Amino acid sequence: MEKDFFKEGCVSITVCDCEGIVLYQNDKSKQVNGDVVGKNLFGCHNSKSQAIIHRLIDGNGTNSYTISKKGQKKLIYQTPWYNEGKVAGLIEYSLIIPEEMPHYVRS
Repeated sequence: MEKDFFKEGCVSITVCDCEGIVLYQNDKSKQVNGDVVGKNLFGCHNSKSQAIIHRLIDGNGTNSYTISKKGQKKLIYQTPWYNEGKVAGLIEYSLIIPEEMPHYVRS
């Protein structure tokens, strides 16, 4: 039996392929975005966001930023995922963070 370790997590996780088709959402992602598995994510993003998604799918790094939405501050982290060494799509993590968060420097 295959275990979905992310299904009930508190972090929203959405995964798409290189064409923008959503392959996976955990429960939190479905709660926030609705069930969009099998749909193309380009339809719900503006042209600037679409360009960033294309850049990421082309294997050019990650994209991270914070937003405020519905009274909550969130960290958005988008990065390619790989299959056999080649970019296979994009994964997005979205997590709620406190307005004030400690920062530690570790060596």
